[in-house]
Amino acid sequence: MNRYKNVYTLAAGDEPFYEFLNDNSSMEARPVDYVNDPSIIGQNYLVISISAFLEVGLDGEVNSEAIMGKQYSAPGGQLDFVRGAQLSKGGKSILAAYSTAANASISRIFPKIGGPTTDPRTDTQYVVTEYGVTCLTGKSTAQRAEALIGIAHPKFREELHFGARQLGYSVR
Repeated sequence: MNRYKNVYTLAAGDEPFYEFLNDNSSMEARPVDYVNDPSIIGQNYLVISISAFLEVGLDGEVNSEAIMGKQYSAPGGQLDFVRGAQLSKGGKSILAAYSTAANASISRIFPKIGGPTTDPRTDTQYVVTEYGVTCLTGKSTAQRAEALIGIAHPKFREELHFGARQLGYSVR
């Protein structure tokens, strides 16, 4: 799709950036319903979608928008690219963040997310923190919990195991 083109919906920057875009045949502005359409994204080979998250639950559900009522971002097509990358032959969807926030005082991995669901657990493929990467595809809820605890900050792992047991996930 759009061979040899850089397709985008929105561009914002300084004057040199706009000069770069102007009459540049490699750059192609398209409507958001085209650029963010998972079926269009999936027609490209080897699409790698990399997005950030604010929190992930032990079941794989992802919040990338708000914490404790404070809005940090909007979904902005994240789920479209998560799904589109997985439809792409050889594609991968990666969600990444540091394992902690607020000067390492809270974990970004929770037993259950507290904010809105940006990506349902069934759509979450790879999750990455500075402690590793896990692929959740095809895993049971208990396996997802164990895998996510394994990439959580070590000081929160026991607390996460306790939370997993409280939710009925069969983890140690």
